[in-house]
Amino acid sequence: MKKNVAITIDIVAMFLLILIDQVTKRLAVINLKDQDPIILIDNILQFRYLENRGAAFGMLQNKKLLFVFITIVMLTAIFYALFKLPLTKKYLIWHVFLCFIAAGGIGNMIDRVMHDYVIDFIYFILIDFPIFNFADILVTIGTILLFIDLLFLKKEEDLAFLKLEIHKNDR
Repeated sequence: MKKNVAITIDIVAMFLLILIDQVTKRLAVINLKDQDPIILIDNILQFRYLENRGAAFGMLQNKKLLFVFITIVMLTAIFYALFKLPLTKKYLIWHVFLCFIAAGGIGNMIDRVMHDYVIDFIYFILIDFPIFNFADILVTIGTILLFIDLLFLKKEEDLAFLKLEIHKNDR
C-alpha cells in the first residue's frame, strides 16, 4: 500500500468516526436535553444530557482556548506520526489507535468551538463515573491501546521513524 492511500484511509476513517460522534451528540440534544434520563440498564447505565465546559471529571471549567490549543498540538503530533509511520504490518494497528485519538479530539473540539462546551450523555450509574460521549470513548481506547503497545510490544528503536530529520544545510 502506498503512503497516500494509507493517509486517505486514515482521513476517511476519522471522518466517519467524527460523523458518528456528532450524530450521537445531536441525538442527545434532541432526545435528552431538558428531559429525564433514558434508563438503559436500571441502576447501571443511562443516557443523561450534560453540557461539559471542562475536561475529564469536570476539571478546568471554562478553559475553551486552552482545550482548543492542546487539541491542535495533539492533532499536529498525531498527523506527523501518521505521515511518518512505516507502511509495515508492525505499525498498521497504530493507524487505528491514532485515528481513534484524532477523531475523538476533533469531535470534542467541534463542540467546544461551536457551543463553548462538550455534549456528554453516557452515564454509568453503577460506579458513578463522570458522564461522557463517543469521542471520549475513542480517545480513551486509542490512548490506552497505544500506551500498551508502546510499553510492552515496541522497543526504542521501533520509534526511530518519529525523529525529526535535520539536514546539514538547514542548520
